[in-house]
Amino acid sequence: MDEQHPAPRLLRLRSILAPKGPIPISKSTWWKKVRSGEYPAGIKLGPRTTAWRQDDVVALIKRLEGAKNESE
Repeated sequence: MDEQHPAPRLLRLRSILAPKGPIPISKSTWWKKVRSGEYPAGIKLGPRTTAWRQDDVVALIKRLEGAKNESE
C-alpha cells in the first residue's frame, strides 16, 4: 500500500476484550454479537485466527459509549 492508503491495522480479540482491551465482555458474548451483526465481522487470517480492523473496533467503541451516555 502507498502512503495515502496505508494497510489497515488489525487487532486480535485478546487486545479488544478485557482485561487487556477496552470492551468488558466475554468471548462468547463477543462472538454472539458478531453473528447477530451488532459487532463488526472479523477477517479470517487462518483456520483458527481472526482479526478485526482497528477502525471498525474504534467505531464500535464510540457507538457503545454514545449509547451508554444516552441511557444515563
